[in-house]
Amino acid sequence: MSSSDIFIGETIGTAVLILLGGGVCAAVTLKASKARNAGWLAITFGWGFAVLTAVYISAPLSGAHLNPAVTLALAIKDNDWSNVPTYWAGQLLGAMIGAALVWVAYYGQFLAHLTDHEIVGGPGAQDTKAVEAQEAQAGPVLGIFSTGPEIRNAVQNLATEIVGTVVLVLAVLTQGLNDGGKGLGTLGALITALVVVSIGLSLGGPTGYAINPARDLGPRIVHALLPLPNKGGSDWGYAWIPVVGPLVGGAIAAGIYNVAFA
Repeated sequence: MSSSDIFIGETIGTAVLILLGGGVCAAVTLKASKARNAGWLAITFGWGFAVLTAVYISAPLSGAHLNPAVTLALAIKDNDWSNVPTYWAGQLLGAMIGAALVWVAYYGQFLAHLTDHEIVGGPGAQDTKAVEAQEAQAGPVLGIFSTGPEIRNAVQNLATEIVGTVVLVLAVLTQGLNDGGKGLGTLGALITALVVVSIGLSLGGPTGYAINPARDLGPRIVHALLPLPNKGGSDWGYAWIPVVGPLVGGAIAAGIYNVAFA
């Protein structure tokens, strides 16, 4: 496959992934959404179906990595680093496009949610100290775009992201989803989607299971740039964990694969 195919495939696939995955988070979170308060099951299955759709769309062009941790693991496994920058660039751009499309699709709901005094507070909530606190911490809709911990403990949060990503990437490597058709082929898309649902149900509680650096970083950048009223901060102090954790997890999974399965 050519570099242009890889870039286009990863951009489109990751955009679809974030559009549908972020979309289910918006549907469950935002005021005036018909699916508001649908709960964690809706989010986990929504992300699983998002993976399924994105993989089927992008696999013919790029092999459907859709995740820098998967790309890193495959590079370690095959000792081929030539296309890693192209994959990563497409994934980050696609994630940003997908997040922007979530904003477009739910534009009215974002405005209703972020101008509701019960959610963002009354006029007194916008004093200097409150604004400074909002800029430092996660705003009221950041969870639609990126992840955050329920208990802020860097070691635990990092470990959770590493463990979840090891499970995901081992599942991808052992089924041969991106191995030139030698493995399970298109059936692997369904298996990967179910693995993502399983990780969300079992390991998603502590951090929201980013398990994908582009999935978290791209939408976090978009959150910081979008003209949303009362959107609060983008929680950049936490942002390194859903980037570093999945990359470490991907590398560990590749090491396990090379020792145990290769």
